[in-house]
Amino acid sequence: MGSATSELPTRRLPLTDRAETGLKIVVVGGFGVGKTTLVRSVSEIRPLNTEEVMTQAGVGIDETDPASRKNTTTVAFDFGRISLNDRMVLYLFGAPGQERFWFLWDRLFAGTLGAVVLVDTRRVDDCWYAIDRLEHHRTPFVVAVNRFEQDEDRYSLDEIRQALALPARVPMVECDARDRQSAKDVLITLVDHLYDMAMAQEATP
Repeated sequence: MGSATSELPTRRLPLTDRAETGLKIVVVGGFGVGKTTLVRSVSEIRPLNTEEVMTQAGVGIDETDPASRKNTTTVAFDFGRISLNDRMVLYLFGAPGQERFWFLWDRLFAGTLGAVVLVDTRRVDDCWYAIDRLEHHRTPFVVAVNRFEQDEDRYSLDEIRQALALPARVPMVECDARDRQSAKDVLITLVDHLYDMAMAQEATP
């Protein structure tokens, strides 16, 4: 996938003195779906990542789409930050997608307010485990369909929702993980979803 590095700020942005609320968000999904790209494109600081170059040892294990130019892979997690306002900050963690790193997910989910499940329509089945673990932890999430330029099989959101057996209460959006505003819109959708859930709980007798 294309890099959004050119959109990164040229200097580090310190947190304001009034920042008092940190919200932890995890981005999950299958291998090569665009999690690192999304964190990189939206982070207001230079993101921390643990990408390593893919080698022959990964052949037959870490398989991407034949058309993909992916040559690196996350081996721990990605980390980025975005300030919602002077007092509220989102901390973003991108989870590794390979099955051999799934043991890290339960640790990453600890203290998580909500999650984004990133979906590649060419490999929809790859996000099943992510959805299963989030439901197991009762972690609210939204599903973001990462649309690629070469995405010829233009499945609708309704078709993808049906394939994933997602209830109507789970928000679904389209995005381009390479685009900063598109990535922001995904996070806004998640924050709105969390707010609606909180309001619904308060209204429950």
